[in-house]
Amino acid sequence: MLLGYNTNGLAHHRLSDAIRLLADEGYESVAVTLDAAALDPYDDPAVLSRQVVATRDLLDSLGLGRVVETGARYLLNPRLKHDPTLMDPDPVRRALRVDFLKRAIDMAAALDSGIVSFWSGILRDGATEDQAMDRLAAALRPVVEHAEAKGVRLAFEPEPGMFIDTFDRFARLDERIKHPLFDLTVDVGHVHCIERGPIADHIRRWGPRIANVHIEDMVEGVHDHLMFGEGTMDFPPILAALREVGYGGGLHVELSRHSHAGADALRRAKEFLTPLLGRAEVTDRRPTRTTP
Repeated sequence: MLLGYNTNGLAHHRLSDAIRLLADEGYESVAVTLDAAALDPYDDPAVLSRQVVATRDLLDSLGLGRVVETGARYLLNPRLKHDPTLMDPDPVRRALRVDFLKRAIDMAAALDSGIVSFWSGILRDGATEDQAMDRLAAALRPVVEHAEAKGVRLAFEPEPGMFIDTFDRFARLDERIKHPLFDLTVDVGHVHCIERGPIADHIRRWGPRIANVHIEDMVEGVHDHLMFGEGTMDFPPILAALREVGYGGGLHVELSRHSHAGADALRRAKEFLTPLLGRAEVTDRRPTRTTP
């Protein structure tokens, strides 16, 4: 596993500064949340192209893994968080989210990432379970086709409060999609929040399908991303299960509400996780490099 961090928890930093900061602190992977001023997919194409190349080169030079995240709050609608979504009853509005996901796939390919993480969104109308599932599957078809054309793996995240909130609902969606590039982002805090049974058992069940992992502390039944030690999660069995299933991707800390103290938060998260990972190489690199 590669100890990583989601840039949605460093929202007040320039993306390049955030990446260098993570490398300096010993992180090994970056979950890049596309956002305003952070590889905005709607920026001028020439400007964006230069930014993507510079970001890819920086990640390469620092030896960092990477995934592309699509959870920006107000990128598509400045008035309403995470809007519109794949669950919107209006096909025109759903198409806006589909277009964004296609752009994210293009970005992942250009960054040499190979993974895009995303979610369903909230079901806000009176559609039945089957109607909503069919709506989502239909919206996903062009996304999956685009991912196939670009060779990018899709990592779908069940999230509390959204239509696809549990692994059981994901399994029903998976039956409709049935594509080798359609896999999972597992947020272990979400599992603790909403699923029944030990988190480790769910990891073992879905092991081969896990493309991306988010980690933070959380209280059972409360969807609030907390600093480690502030929730009720037991981390050693979780990490042991990830090792057992052979997961080798990014273990990305997701503390999106900690950007006001981002540098301190990423340091505290690393201090908590490093002993549990038992990885001597997850160390502070600051004595061995200088920032230009």
